[in-house]
Amino acid sequence: MSRKSSRRFGGLLFLLLVIGAGYWAWQHYAGFAYRPMPGIAAGSSVIVKPGDSLPAVLRKLRAAGVEPGDSLQWRLLARQLQAAGRLQVGEYPLDTNTTPRELLIAMRDGKVIQRRFTIVEGWNIRELRAALSRAKPLEQETAQLDDAALMEALGHPGQHPEGRFLPETYLYTAGDSDLDVLRRAHDAMDKALASAWKQRHEDSVLKTPDEMLTLASIVEKETGIAAERPQIAGLFERRLKLGMKLETDPTVIYGMGSGYGGNIRKADLRTDTPYNTYVRAGLPPTPIAMPGVDALQAVANPAPGDALFFVAVGDGSGRHLFARTYAEHQANVGRYLKNYRARQGASAATTEKQ
Repeated sequence: MSRKSSRRFGGLLFLLLVIGAGYWAWQHYAGFAYRPMPGIAAGSSVIVKPGDSLPAVLRKLRAAGVEPGDSLQWRLLARQLQAAGRLQVGEYPLDTNTTPRELLIAMRDGKVIQRRFTIVEGWNIRELRAALSRAKPLEQETAQLDDAALMEALGHPGQHPEGRFLPETYLYTAGDSDLDVLRRAHDAMDKALASAWKQRHEDSVLKTPDEMLTLASIVEKETGIAAERPQIAGLFERRLKLGMKLETDPTVIYGMGSGYGGNIRKADLRTDTPYNTYVRAGLPPTPIAMPGVDALQAVANPAPGDALFFVAVGDGSGRHLFARTYAEHQANVGRYLKNYRARQGASAATTEKQ
């Protein structure tokens, strides 16, 4: 072989070696980028906090038992995906098929886990705060705050917290706090109340949005049947216009606080508290629960009519009987007692058979 041919052969061999090495490196790199990371527990996640770098995230993965692979390959992959220095704060899901490429894209694009917290219509502030304390991984910032300090932290010093948070489902991510959720719920209630106040009927007896919120909270607690809310709202408005006492049990129960044991006694109805609407005329001093949008709209546009009394049907449906006069109301109370006793008897008979 001539020297010229030898040089050509050597050059070709070198080129083939370079191509082979490049192919091997690419295969190795692709295998890393597209291969599921070993050691991931099903349903787990990784949290990126403010200031976390890629090495910090890799340390968190290793601490959780995941084998993420070589740090250099992660840096190269992050550059290729334009994720270097762009990891977004939040919680990211991991499953047994998660690859480095998928995780970096998710962290680059902020595809975080979104969790849900629902404020239930009719909850009071104690129930709302208790539910928030159980929501994970929501950061707890209000545990040591009383209600007054809570409202101050939300930017509403001196405002009573009852009724001020709109029942709805709110999304949150890792790093959010209970204050963040409450702030959104407070803003949502402000908007819903302002909207209802603008839509109120012309001859409304209510003087302020706060009075509307209070009456809506009573309507919310009186019935879970949407079709009845405008009827009950109209009935209470008529009572207020006539100067009649509202005589609504939910306000009495609220005024009893932790002293309520599940039943209202005659003595409870006679005990004077700011929330006993059997003793005091007008609205109670604050809302008694968190009213939903439907209750607000019912108070804004109550149904017309002449009913002044109502009582539960007593058949377990949650429906009510409405009456114009006290005599009609007494007859309806009799129907309620008959239906209630029939249900109690049927329940006792079923228990005996079991």
